[in-house]
Amino acid sequence: MASSSNSAPPPSNPPGSSAQGKPATRFFLLAGLSVVGLGLVALLLVVFGLAMAYPNLPELDTLTDYRPKMPLRIFSADNVLIGEFGEERRNLVRIKDIPDVMKKAVLAIEDDRFYEHGGVDYTGILRAAVHNATGGAKQGASTITQQVARNFFLSSEQTLKRKAYEVLLAWKIEKNLSKDQILEVYMNQIYLGQRAYGFSSAAQIYFGKNLKDISVAEAAMLAGLPKAPSAYNPVVNPKRARTRQQYILQRMHDLGYITDKQFETAKAEQLKVKTDSSEFGVHAEYVAEMARQLVYEQFKEDTYTRGLNVFTTITKADQDAAYLALRKGVMDYEKRHAYRGPEAYIDIPQNKEEADDAIENELADHPDSDDIVAAMVLAATPQLITAVTATGEEIKITGPGLEMGRSWLSDKAALNKRIRRGAVIRVMQEGKDWQVTQLPEIESAFVAADTHDGAIKAMVGGFDYNRSKFNHVTQAWRQPGSSFKPFIYSASLERGLSPATIINDAPISFDAGQTGGQAWEPKNYDGKYEGPMTMRRGLTKSKNMISIRILHKIGAKYGQEYTTRFGFDADKNPPYLTLALGAGNVTPLQMAGAYSVFANGGYKVSPYLISKVTDADGKILSQANPDKAGDERNRVIDERNAFMMDSMLKDVVRFGTATKALVLKRPDLSGKTGTTNDSIDAWFAGYQPHLVGIAWIGYDQPKNLGNRETGGGLALPIWISYMQKALKNIPIEERAVPEGVMLVGDEYYYAENPPGAGVHNIDGASKGTPVEEKAKDAVKNELF
Repeated sequence: MASSSNSAPPPSNPPGSSAQGKPATRFFLLAGLSVVGLGLVALLLVVFGLAMAYPNLPELDTLTDYRPKMPLRIFSADNVLIGEFGEERRNLVRIKDIPDVMKKAVLAIEDDRFYEHGGVDYTGILRAAVHNATGGAKQGASTITQQVARNFFLSSEQTLKRKAYEVLLAWKIEKNLSKDQILEVYMNQIYLGQRAYGFSSAAQIYFGKNLKDISVAEAAMLAGLPKAPSAYNPVVNPKRARTRQQYILQRMHDLGYITDKQFETAKAEQLKVKTDSSEFGVHAEYVAEMARQLVYEQFKEDTYTRGLNVFTTITKADQDAAYLALRKGVMDYEKRHAYRGPEAYIDIPQNKEEADDAIENELADHPDSDDIVAAMVLAATPQLITAVTATGEEIKITGPGLEMGRSWLSDKAALNKRIRRGAVIRVMQEGKDWQVTQLPEIESAFVAADTHDGAIKAMVGGFDYNRSKFNHVTQAWRQPGSSFKPFIYSASLERGLSPATIINDAPISFDAGQTGGQAWEPKNYDGKYEGPMTMRRGLTKSKNMISIRILHKIGAKYGQEYTTRFGFDADKNPPYLTLALGAGNVTPLQMAGAYSVFANGGYKVSPYLISKVTDADGKILSQANPDKAGDERNRVIDERNAFMMDSMLKDVVRFGTATKALVLKRPDLSGKTGTTNDSIDAWFAGYQPHLVGIAWIGYDQPKNLGNRETGGGLALPIWISYMQKALKNIPIEERAVPEGVMLVGDEYYYAENPPGAGVHNIDGASKGTPVEEKAKDAVKNELF
């Protein structure tokens, strides 16, 4: 029988019991441990990778021995920057010389914890991650150190590998350089638009200022550039640039970098941004380009990267005076000649926004030429022109300001030439009043040099370098006309003639054999002849017949050879009688050297432009060693010859074709006007004992300058305008009579050729009675 003691089997575990939960717990535990393990492995692999990569990071020589590409810089003799050449426009500045406001502006926007972190700002990374996760505008967290690492050693690709290397490099840089060294490199290396690298260069390019002189507002504007130089460029995008500048000012204020007062002042400051990034403190574009070419011949491609500093011989005051004188001379010519009409026409839309865009686009194709501004006509009547300039300024022209274009305002003027709505015209402002003008078609050149050693004091190679880079001072081979006559006269003094030699101012003719071409019957400028006169008077009155008879007497071949002493090329001045009238070819620079011989007592000096070249550290690499007056090895004509020529050239100023120069009220001025056949070239070459100046005007494609346009009317005013400023504080100098010269009556003679000796007259010419001579003196000749 069954026993009641048999026990029943134990009941099974209910669902959810601990026995059933153990496998799940183990699974999750194992999974967690696996994730942690994998994480640790990944971390170890990353650490291992970084550890392996760290020793292979690039050396930091480019940072520890920072030598950035430095542009070629051209300076005036008084240290004014006049030109800069190179892919990277940079001015290296040490951290101690960077103003505090510039540093704070950069730190405020780029890395305000720069002096606290070790190269990577973990706090900044977390802040940016949270900000980006919440949907705000995307923020970055790269420190200044990371930016230096990226700029010097890495590409800009957005990859984890590049970012890892960036972090490693940041750590390495922080380990090897001090914070100030890192900031110094950053502030000199960063690209800031307009080919500007570094904040010192940017300050000059955007504001025309030295970095130490910028304001809080300007510093904030510059600090906004590193993020996106094109987007925040105040020249290209002024509105966007100002928005970012205002944000940076707010950051500087929030961080306590600037006071409440500084903040309010900076916010309200209206910045004057230079719209022409190539503009320097002086108009010396032709000087800078000539210096660049000369330096490149010596240093080749290193010219643009090793930071060469070129110091020229020009001074700012002289260059400014020459530039303004030439521009005024050319524009005065334009005022005397016919208006050629508007430069272009457009149909201005009725919608204001569309009209503004159309006007802006059209005026962009007509850049200003300094003070000669392009303007779009909005409305025009014979009494009033309303126009707008590229800056958006609306101007009104009335009364005398309309004079040049008055006939083009008439309803009778052809529609395709009339000044009307949509016409692009040129305007200038004189005082508060605007006037219609036009860009000139003629060109001009001016050069001034020290007569003692040839140092060029001023050089303007054309009306506007941006319109034509052709340097007329050095490259234009033009006929000098009567400004060449003094060299023929000088030659005659060595052949026995004297200033008192009598020569007949009468018509003369030559057959083809004598001229080297066709038969020739030269004439005086106005067709008038005065008969026998002294050689001195012949030069004073610039008589063609006198010059021709002199060259005929001494021989054209001798005349040609003699003029080479002054630096002229024999092959460009053929030995024909036309040489007496300056029918060869010379450059204004040659003329400056040639007239210096008369000024300095007979010594040949070669005009030169560069006084020295230094490297970026100031070490002199080359220095000029010019030929100088006073060194007898450089003598090319007798001192007595130079003295007599100077005496005769003074008479040209006192009594002849250059009497306008008397306005300078100086008795120590000498010179000669020059106008070529058919008034194609106009010259004035003149000097004070220590300063020579040459002015030229003409068309690039030679053509007549106009009836009665002469060197005395065109070129001489440019020379006078320059000399008024250049000689302002220069004492008047009286020239001593050299040994071997005798004064008989009121004329000078070589001691070996006193009156009665030498050549008394040419072609049997004889002087008239005193009454006849006095009558002849009254004849007014405006000659070459």
